[in-house]
Amino acid sequence: MQPPGSQQPQRDSRSFVEGNIQSAVGMIRAIDECINTSTFGRIFRLKGSGHPEAILDANFTTELRAGLTTFATMSYIIAVNASILADTGYDCLCELPLDSLGNCQNKDEWEMCHQEVRLDLITATCAIAGLASILMGFLTNLPVALAPGMGLNAYFTYQVVGIKGSGSISFGLALMAVFLEGWIFVILALTGMRHWLVKIIPSSIKIASGVGIGLFLTLIGMSYSSGVGIITGASSTPLAIGGCPAEDLTATGECSRDILTNPKMWVGIIFGGIFTAFLMAFRVKSAIVIGITLVSILSWPRNTAMTYFPDTAEGNLRWDYFKKVVSFHPIEHTLGQLEWNLGGNPGRFALALFTFLYVDIIDCTATLYSMARFCGRVRPSDKDFPRSTIAFCTDAVCISVGALFGTSPVTAFIESGAGVAEGGRTGLTAMTTGFCFLLSLFFAPIFASIPPWATGSTLILVGCLMIRQVTRINWNYIGDAVPSFVTLTFIPFSYSVAYGLIAGLFSYAVLNLMIFVVIKASRGTLVPKDYEVKEYWTWKPAGEKPWIVRVFSKNRNWDDGRELKEDAGFPSHTTEPDSHSYRQSPVPSPEKVSSHFSRPE
Repeated sequence: MQPPGSQQPQRDSRSFVEGNIQSAVGMIRAIDECINTSTFGRIFRLKGSGHPEAILDANFTTELRAGLTTFATMSYIIAVNASILADTGYDCLCELPLDSLGNCQNKDEWEMCHQEVRLDLITATCAIAGLASILMGFLTNLPVALAPGMGLNAYFTYQVVGIKGSGSISFGLALMAVFLEGWIFVILALTGMRHWLVKIIPSSIKIASGVGIGLFLTLIGMSYSSGVGIITGASSTPLAIGGCPAEDLTATGECSRDILTNPKMWVGIIFGGIFTAFLMAFRVKSAIVIGITLVSILSWPRNTAMTYFPDTAEGNLRWDYFKKVVSFHPIEHTLGQLEWNLGGNPGRFALALFTFLYVDIIDCTATLYSMARFCGRVRPSDKDFPRSTIAFCTDAVCISVGALFGTSPVTAFIESGAGVAEGGRTGLTAMTTGFCFLLSLFFAPIFASIPPWATGSTLILVGCLMIRQVTRINWNYIGDAVPSFVTLTFIPFSYSVAYGLIAGLFSYAVLNLMIFVVIKASRGTLVPKDYEVKEYWTWKPAGEKPWIVRVFSKNRNWDDGRELKEDAGFPSHTTEPDSHSYRQSPVPSPEKVSSHFSRPE
């Protein structure tokens, strides 16, 4: 039994700690109140700013913390994007033929040039990600960060330019295709056509794309390249359990032995996942940042089982770069390398341009809308988010600017969801992320050394948060449920937001067109089950018409959607499934169904 007096120092110590915590919390609240109510806070619609459109849960310090979280989950792109794009060689001369190992005849010279190109691309990636994120945050006030996108950078490298420049077109011509793609996007955005394309996507498929992105993030977080490495590819099955050290992976990517024994995986799961979730359960601020930082620090010492710098050629290269801490590398090989002569291979150029165009427009559009919905910025009236046209134009211009820096297309990053989960609601989140990328121009050795298992569990946690909206899909009617399910499953399993959305839209169009034809041919006698609760859809969504359409029509806005619903005999809900208030109504007659799908102007 302790003497009575011995408890007094413990109480004093506890009171001291609690007093410091309360003092820090009070200081943070004072900073929030001071900045929120200033002109700065009014610009970004912070809580208490007095602006009529103020965001009630947006605070200055929360936005900064959310921006740091988004950067922490996106920082892998600094090293990964540079590593992928550098495989093309850019202007490094590779003397042919290649040897049996795929090396150039001038191997040593090419390797030195390749390393310089990789450092160039680290600088270019930091610069364009910082610039694009700051512009997006300031101009749109959305917590969405931009950077060169995964997927399109691989397409750029391995299918268009080719490893060591062995592809169908040169790297300069491929950059020209990216440059032109951006300006085509600007035209589509200014004419309102890109905006219109977003609004006519059925509501359930929009929600399903957000759920699919959550599953996509989960899959990325479980992978070896960008996550904890708990799953891997297989030859007999699409996926297999992983968790073995990377050196135990076979040529097909499977674990040959020692599954679930990799210390790096367990450090990522325990400290980056379970511990972070524990902190989130008690609403600890910066829980995600704490988890990522803790795992990174544990992974930096050498000669440990979980080190990010093993005693290998690649590990030594990482360590030498990490030791620099502060380093700025000027761009020498990738800046302003556009090739303006399109006559060499116009067919291949057109194919690359078209592929960049349709994949990026669907990918970025789906991500922007999903992030806007995730942070509660979608307007119930027209299912749109504020400053959407500016957002699309900003993304488009940054694509072209990125091509000048020498990078593949810039796009909205789904990892922005991590910042939203941390409380980000305004453009301050994206701007904070952007400034972190600009800071990385000088501290790239540090930020490029955050291991993938440090951010993998974070992506899984964000995926958990994003799939909660799956209950808002209209599962009551098969014509909405099946395309939504196709969308949310194809996104992770095809490893592409664009292809998942394409699959969902295709199945929606085919299935509902077949149903429409049967109803019309049977004059309303054959109607699918629960047809009365289907979601309302029209190619003339609520709000303004695209500018290019207004030129050739009388009215500025489309006809009111409620009038269309009542005329067609459809339920009068707006099919924003926040509440499942699907009101039954009589089955429409064929004449009304026909007029619903082809109402005259």
